[in-house]
Amino acid sequence: MAGALSSLGAKANALETKSVNAAKLLAADNWLRGEVILRCVEKWHETHDVVSFRFQGIEPVKFNYKPGQFITFKLEIDGKPVYRSYTIASSPSRPYSLIVTIKKIDGGLVSNYLADQLNVDDEVTVVGPDGAFNLIDIQADKYLFLSAGSGVTPMYSMSRWLCDTTVGSDIAFVHSARSAEDIIFAETMATMAARCNSLALSYVLEDDSAKQQVVDRHPNIQCESGRLDIAKLTALVPDFQTRTVFICGPEPYMAAVKSMLQQAQFNMANFYQESFATAPKTASNKRSLSPSEHVASGGFMLKIAGKDFPIGSDQTLLEGIESEGLPIIAACRNGVCGACKCQVTEGSVTTSSTATLTADEIAAGFVLACSTVITSDVSLTL
Repeated sequence: MAGALSSLGAKANALETKSVNAAKLLAADNWLRGEVILRCVEKWHETHDVVSFRFQGIEPVKFNYKPGQFITFKLEIDGKPVYRSYTIASSPSRPYSLIVTIKKIDGGLVSNYLADQLNVDDEVTVVGPDGAFNLIDIQADKYLFLSAGSGVTPMYSMSRWLCDTTVGSDIAFVHSARSAEDIIFAETMATMAARCNSLALSYVLEDDSAKQQVVDRHPNIQCESGRLDIAKLTALVPDFQTRTVFICGPEPYMAAVKSMLQQAQFNMANFYQESFATAPKTASNKRSLSPSEHVASGGFMLKIAGKDFPIGSDQTLLEGIESEGLPIIAACRNGVCGACKCQVTEGSVTTSSTATLTADEIAAGFVLACSTVITSDVSLTL
């Protein structure tokens, strides 16, 4: 009897703890921007090489971000600081946790580390959210989401947001994958499409034998085999010319689809794509000249945290910073996402993009490192 009472008492305490946590969650402050420590509360496989993680704040917090944005993990791997950005797969309409979905890549330092080493109850530090590729900064009346592989993650977040908050949003979603087994979020997307009558979900699968498998399992989902081309797009989304296109996936896929739409006379003012970093330049690319020889040859000096580093006149700030092995967040690397923002405190620069920077930030010397080249010796604050 004593054991039974003890068990009942433990259950009562557990229920009370859950109740307290629930109350704290409801009263939690919004996380809008900045660094936050997260705890992994769930981990599961989406496919054989894709893993999803659900995170909550160490302290209860509501996550406020724009659907389609990303966060950047601040990690230490083999004793070295490493930053890597991943799209938030969940929707801000469900604000009490963040889901990040990661595809393992052969030789991928961070993707393999997270997929293999990060487990439930582990803690990570992230910063964000960032990214102009989102539904708030890009307005549309009718949506066409095009994705391939793990590029589905921002589209999944956007679709969830629209289905949760704007009933009746006109969404055409065409996802490309190798086979039925490689479709990320397959079941949850099918459920979302079944419940949201204005979401038309389609797949284009390279494996022809998988087409019937998908159709038999999900009669409301269209499916084509091969690779996406203008004929398949027209068959799946006859009114694609009237929609705003959001696209994310491997670079070759995005380049091919962009070219396809241009040839079809699509209005490219309604075309938006997400792009993440290619492999950064490493320290092996550093110049071997001494500082005086470097300056004499036409290079400049970059001062960060009181230390001087040589940087070539043909290098961007981002390339110079990365060549010294210094940690800097970089996602799109083409002046769009704003993740590599830093402040020039002395010296002169030229910049090709100020996207995501406010007028006050520009006046204060903030630049995007990926789009900035120095034209004199420069002091920089990361």
